[in-house]
Amino acid sequence: MKVRVDADRCQGHTLCNIAAPSMFRLRDEDGHAYVDAPEVRPELEAAVRDAGATCPERAIQIEE
Repeated sequence: MKVRVDADRCQGHTLCNIAAPSMFRLRDEDGHAYVDAPEVRPELEAAVRDAGATCPERAIQIEE
């Protein structure tokens, strides 16, 4: 599984970071999310899916 954040859609609600803090980082300047590495470890897949489901802007894109 891979994940990325669409920077044009992210509005910095930070819900993804709350759901999966080890995957989603927040930029200091505006709080918008990004990922360091798109590959999701198996033990984090459920948390990443939760993050995608809770994103109000649908900025999280998951590739199975």
